[in-house]
Amino acid sequence: MEYIYAALLLHKAGKKVDENGVKAVLTSAGVAVNESRVKALIAALEGVNIEEAISKAAAAPVAVAAAAAAPVAVAAAAEEPAEHKKEDEESGMAGLGALFG
Repeated sequence: MEYIYAALLLHKAGKKVDENGVKAVLTSAGVAVNESRVKALIAALEGVNIEEAISKAAAAPVAVAAAAAAPVAVAAAAEEPAEHKKEDEESGMAGLGALFG
């Protein structure tokens, strides 16, 4: 992760994201640099619009989380038996009174 963070930091600072920059950021952070990982990262980022990738990544989890939460809430409500609901309604505060009774 620190390699990606280094690339993002360089990008945010308006610097060119290249091998030397990533190595410099990692070294100054006290991270032992693995040359092959740096080269792989730079190769993977070649031709990638980082701003576009960030904006797409930032929007995706929110939509996915919202879409996933709705069916879970509906399913939980549907799983509760009608008999159980009726008992709760009839007992009202009796359950609370039993605690102090």
